[in-house]
Amino acid sequence: MTSQQTKAPLSATLPPLIFGTATFNFQYNKDPYELDTTGLVQRALECGIRAFDTSPYYGPSEELLGEALDTEFVHDNVPRDEYFLITKVGRIRGDEFDYSAEWVRQSIARSLQRLKTSYLDLVYCHDVEFVSEEEVLEAVRELRRIRDEEGTIKYIGISGYPLPVLCSLAHRVLAETGEPLDAVMSYANFTIQNTLLATRGIKELKAAGVDVVPNASPLGMGLLRREGVPIGSMGNWHPAKNELRAAVKRASDFCDRYDDKLEVVAIRYALEQWTRLGASVGSRGDPASGVPWQRESNSQVGGTRLGVSVMGVSKASELEKTMQVWRSILDGLENGEETARRAGRWKRDHEWSLNRQKAVQILADGIQEHLDVYVDFEWDSPPKGYVNAKAREAEGGKLQQLATPDEAWLTPAASPQPEEVPFPDEAALPVR
Repeated sequence: MTSQQTKAPLSATLPPLIFGTATFNFQYNKDPYELDTTGLVQRALECGIRAFDTSPYYGPSEELLGEALDTEFVHDNVPRDEYFLITKVGRIRGDEFDYSAEWVRQSIARSLQRLKTSYLDLVYCHDVEFVSEEEVLEAVRELRRIRDEEGTIKYIGISGYPLPVLCSLAHRVLAETGEPLDAVMSYANFTIQNTLLATRGIKELKAAGVDVVPNASPLGMGLLRREGVPIGSMGNWHPAKNELRAAVKRASDFCDRYDDKLEVVAIRYALEQWTRLGASVGSRGDPASGVPWQRESNSQVGGTRLGVSVMGVSKASELEKTMQVWRSILDGLENGEETARRAGRWKRDHEWSLNRQKAVQILADGIQEHLDVYVDFEWDSPPKGYVNAKAREAEGGKLQQLATPDEAWLTPAASPQPEEVPFPDEAALPVR
């Protein structure tokens, strides 16, 4: 029996709350180097966060995260085997992808170097809708070879936006390799605006044997905010059409009338509902319920699997607010009163959490009424007319940049890297 057959499933240990570092990127912030990423990661660890999601395509995210984890504080307090490192392969630029076995090998080597680690807990094939299914199969097979022969990867999955593509690939991987994917990460498909991951995606992905389905981008890549989509150095990149943005503005105004903020309601709704609706494709890892410096089990919050969510923040105040919401959600679960007591919170926080859940559901109903025809609306990914520049280059064609930031930066995966020379020129790797 192989080690792959005997190791624990991903769902046994992956924490249900993951810190996504797409925010360590020029797309979400004017200058990610101005962020206190080291302090933010340290505070996340202090709060009980034990999983971090990044990508070589999130601008300087891998380097910044690697530096933040390579500190005396982390070495002294959080052993490497107590936190998950998750990254991705395949995406190079806004219009360039390479899923070849050679590129996968080089990408993994560089990610290990940037993250200053000897192994990666989970690796996704990044934004799979931009390439052919055959290319994804090649990348999955190479990642599994690295897993089995080199031991620098533990679990393997895919990520992307269109659910039909994710489901089709999950079924094909199982059919052609005899082994299901460990994880399929979907983003912006379980939000207060779009719940298709729950109503359509889970059934298909479970049928394909997928163990865990993390839900990323509960604010729809920043769409569901009072201030509107985030504007970083890449300008107005979000793919949402103007009519959808206008509907979101009306929904935000509705929340204002009840002294609440759209993003507060949207985050709570997505996190809280997904813990339940995503439980069958969730995990039993450390729930980060707020007990200081104590490794926890989700048996302390009821024992069932919890739907896995990826949250992204840029500063400590955002982290604190997100953790406050997350812990309140846990207080509303089975054994919530005991969870709150052990974490030093109010004895009636369980009752408060249940009442807040009802209030959020009422507001969610109103928000969805104002979104109207844009409930469950999906934007195109890739956009119409998209051509992978890497494929065009291989065919001897002339490379062309996409015309506008809206076309060039379609997902939170995207990030400009003007100072970096692509693989295999290792001399260009920045030292930070």
